[in-house]
Amino acid sequence: MEEKKKRVETLRKEVAQYAKQYYEEDVSSVSDEVYDSLVREIKHIEKEYPELYDQNFIIYRVGGVPLEKFEKRTHASRMLSLNDAFSFEEIQEWNIKIQKLAPSALFEYFCELKMDGLACSLIYTDGVLTSAVTRGDGSVGEDITQNVKTIRTVPLVLKEKWKGITEVRGEIVMSKSTLARLNTKYEKTGKMLLANTRNAAAGSVRQLDSRLTAERALEFFAWDISRADEKDFQTHSGKHEVFESLGFQKAPFEKVCRILTEVEKTIADIEQKRNALDYGTDGVVIQINDLGVQSRLGVVGKAPRYALAYKYPAEQATTQVVDITVQVGRTGILTPLAHFVPTKVAGSLVSKATLHNIDQIRRLDLRVGDTVIIQKAGDVIPEVVEVLTAFRPKKPNVFEMPAHCPECGGSVEQKKGVMRDESVGFYCMNVECPAKQTKNIIHFVKTMEIYEVGPKIVERLQDEGLISDAADLFTLTESDLAGLERFGAKSAENIVREIQSKKTPPLDRFIASLGIIHVGEQTARDIALHFGSWEKFWQSKVEDLDSIENIGPAVVESILAFRDSMFGKHLVKKLFDNGIAPVALTVKKGGVFEGKSFVMTGTLETLSREDAKKLIQANGGKVGSSVSAKTDFLLVGENPGSKLAEAEKLKIKILTEEEFQTMVK
Repeated sequence: MEEKKKRVETLRKEVAQYAKQYYEEDVSSVSDEVYDSLVREIKHIEKEYPELYDQNFIIYRVGGVPLEKFEKRTHASRMLSLNDAFSFEEIQEWNIKIQKLAPSALFEYFCELKMDGLACSLIYTDGVLTSAVTRGDGSVGEDITQNVKTIRTVPLVLKEKWKGITEVRGEIVMSKSTLARLNTKYEKTGKMLLANTRNAAAGSVRQLDSRLTAERALEFFAWDISRADEKDFQTHSGKHEVFESLGFQKAPFEKVCRILTEVEKTIADIEQKRNALDYGTDGVVIQINDLGVQSRLGVVGKAPRYALAYKYPAEQATTQVVDITVQVGRTGILTPLAHFVPTKVAGSLVSKATLHNIDQIRRLDLRVGDTVIIQKAGDVIPEVVEVLTAFRPKKPNVFEMPAHCPECGGSVEQKKGVMRDESVGFYCMNVECPAKQTKNIIHFVKTMEIYEVGPKIVERLQDEGLISDAADLFTLTESDLAGLERFGAKSAENIVREIQSKKTPPLDRFIASLGIIHVGEQTARDIALHFGSWEKFWQSKVEDLDSIENIGPAVVESILAFRDSMFGKHLVKKLFDNGIAPVALTVKKGGVFEGKSFVMTGTLETLSREDAKKLIQANGGKVGSSVSAKTDFLLVGENPGSKLAEAEKLKIKILTEEEFQTMVK
């Protein structure tokens, strides 16, 4: 309890400082994702320990304190903030709650983009703009009328001159293209560059000289009519329908959804497109469309019950490092691994990340107990990008690399390794270290597609003394396995049958399975296609290897080192003695994908990624892991990651699964 109290006090102190910078000084010393992550931790602690709840803390108020340099104005009705949801499950929970509060109501939902800018209220009197006020603290904002009049998408006179008072609320934004154009200009003239579109928009409307605001080419998107003396709206979508007729530009996206599953699909559709939009957005605002139902549901605290802001999975989040351990790789290299308080980032729960080496730990100045920013974009491996030293405990534990291998107790030396030509690493010097052998065997069975033998089974077979290397797998019998605890006759039969079925692998897969440093699937394929047979490859000379396209000196050196090593010679001889017979590759000459490079993203429906890869390769193509200017096609499935936006930026041809299948046929 005392530890949690100290933690929440530290969090509040830092969050209050970040909020002051964000709302009052238009400065962001951390990203929105990091700020949201810290706020979520505060709320989680308060939920776990209700006695630590502080209703007066800044996160339970709207916006910031109005600045002194602008005249203050009181809003006729509060400008509210929205409660956040970070998963569809949270949206469902919200929906259940409001249905209980209004059981007989018709629930229709209106979805629109959560724009990344500055909220503003525009007051029109008899159709003429008379004032523009920022959100401020929700009740009182700043009068920025003169600056807002420079925004071309804000009509000074409504096209339809409604009588009385009309109050239109919306977002002042700067487009990504405008930000890029201005920064190019500022870089040439030596001016300070704009950090991001949100800060640029907020800072621009707070200029004392409105000519500076005009230079920034801001835009305004309306999202509500909070007052209209002449009109009586029945739905929120009805308000959006009149925006264009009043002279406002149409929002990039809006949709009425009849049922909640449509809301889920809308969220997924926007997620695919949002990186390509010219405007910053981190989510979708969902609200009950019927204004009568909205009125019945009302407001609690700073937020309405009838609306919710869904935020897309953050690619950054904050968490605490609870431990640093060391993993031993198949080359014997020792890699430090950070263990975190489990935290959701980019849609998945992350509890650990590699720290690569001791130099990386020193560069970050990372200690056990630190609060860190972790990052994970799509299916990219999570990484620690920054340490928030303001949260550091008084006596943090400093990590040092061990003098002995954590797996076998063998001596550890710092030396240059084959896998890391550019740097020095720490290595276990014990040739018979079980961690090396285990990882070599796991690599072998995975590459050879022996699906019945997973990592746990490999470890079990080693523990029982049944295998010492990958070649021993092919000597296993059903009776060897059936006697083991939890291995029934059927299980033993399936494992042995699966192993025996892999005795004639394609040559490229067999070469890749050996674990030769720098020889991955594509390099192994290039080798197999060049030599045609195992014998020619195994007896090849340096000049033969050098002549293969895309194979450099480091790969050649690694192949020769493996071939000359006792381990390599022994493993290969044993594999062939135990019945392995690699088969030469057959590739369709003049195939539809000949000379083309593919990258895949998202989940394919009718094919597995492995099947798609085989089809590409069988038709003469190559498959890469990351998008670059050399990529010819991006094959896209459901819920694609950041590769889609990168491909669109580089104007790479994007294929749906159906288009891909048609090309193959």
